[in-house]
Amino acid sequence: MRRMMTALMAATAFSSTALAKPQATPPVTPVEAAATPTGPASMIAPKIAQDMEGLMTLYRDLHAHPELSEQEVQTAAKLAKRLKAMKFDVTEKVGGTGVVAVMENGSGPVVLIRADMDGLPVVEQTGLEFASKVKAKTPEGVETGVMHACGHDTHMTAFIETAKLLSSMKKEWKGTLVLILQPAEEVGRGARLMLEDGLYTRFPRPTHALAFHDAANLEAGKIGYTPGYTLANVDSVDIVVKGMGGHGAYPQTTKDPIVIASRIVGTLQTLVSREQDPQDPAVVTVGSFLAGAKHNIIPDEAKLLLTVRSYSDDTRAKLIKGIERVARGEAMAAGVPDDRMPVVTVKDEFTPSTYNPPAFAEQMATVLRGHFPADRVVLAQPAMGGEDFGRFYRADKSINSFIFWVGGVPADAMAKAAAGQTSLPSLHSPFWAPDAEKVISTASEAMTLLALDIMKRH
Repeated sequence: MRRMMTALMAATAFSSTALAKPQATPPVTPVEAAATPTGPASMIAPKIAQDMEGLMTLYRDLHAHPELSEQEVQTAAKLAKRLKAMKFDVTEKVGGTGVVAVMENGSGPVVLIRADMDGLPVVEQTGLEFASKVKAKTPEGVETGVMHACGHDTHMTAFIETAKLLSSMKKEWKGTLVLILQPAEEVGRGARLMLEDGLYTRFPRPTHALAFHDAANLEAGKIGYTPGYTLANVDSVDIVVKGMGGHGAYPQTTKDPIVIASRIVGTLQTLVSREQDPQDPAVVTVGSFLAGAKHNIIPDEAKLLLTVRSYSDDTRAKLIKGIERVARGEAMAAGVPDDRMPVVTVKDEFTPSTYNPPAFAEQMATVLRGHFPADRVVLAQPAMGGEDFGRFYRADKSINSFIFWVGGVPADAMAKAAAGQTSLPSLHSPFWAPDAEKVISTASEAMTLLALDIMKRH
């Protein structure tokens, strides 16, 4: 999940891509066995159990061989081959490395199910036997380790099992499945690239869209859901503060951009603390401050790199205008001439907020609660992380869209964290190692159940 932290080139611990800010630790309770389902739902868990050995082999392979955003060539080919074997009509290279697999089964709903494929520029430190040793170059030319530090390997594995289950249960549903493997979620471009490449025109237009994300603050096997805003708008903003450089011994002859930029950093905090409704969350974080090269030289400019988070588009616009106003105002207060005003650039890697239409979210939660023990399905707080799944709903707001969380924290680690004996690694941490078997089995079961409920035969 995308950009939980701005600088992930180092091997240190998030944004997208999902839980930027850890929520309160839920009560620690053992994950109970599933309630006894009836009808088609009763076939799901036994089939997953039979497939688990093969699924874990796939998971380990995907984990050991991650690829960076827009470089997911081998990953896409590997999974497309499996989808073709299941008799899906498969189209590759959609929006770059994206894959679209379609299965038509009579008239009925068109259900889009998405998994994301990209890894992160993180050097893995989990100690797993199948830990990634992959190295690659970023688009900027930086050589880095690569890791599935956001759990996309569990997403893809559960996606493949969901495809297998639904393709083997065609007598139990009517409609069309549109399964997509999306590239570049971590940089916020993949969903947009697939839409621009005709996802809604070249292929059946969805009536429903489903996805899940593993969670680093929820016990493995539990499911979290959020009606309404679930994940945030994510903007990267650059501010170039222009001054007039000179000798550090004679500051009176300069307009010091470091001092001006420092004032900008301080005043930016008031955009949230004094201008934002406390009930409408927002974040303005300065993640990098770049200026100068020598002790006794006042530079000509300084550069600030910001991450800006919000839920509504109105709040997003207000924050960006506020950043521009603050930057210009502090420069004016310092006596900077008009032709040297700060330059504020909103980068094009914007990720829009993800919204679960509340009525549909509650409908899906009811289905999950009717299948799983009640304590396995919990209400989750909105997160300030980013996830471009929201673009599929924004492109057509008639779509019933739902993304949910599947906990990945091993039960013993959750218990120790609740007792204050340890801290939990976040998504995007080089130490994030979910209980993959529980994530994959729970997500496969939940996703198949939801799709069947939407597409069930009447």
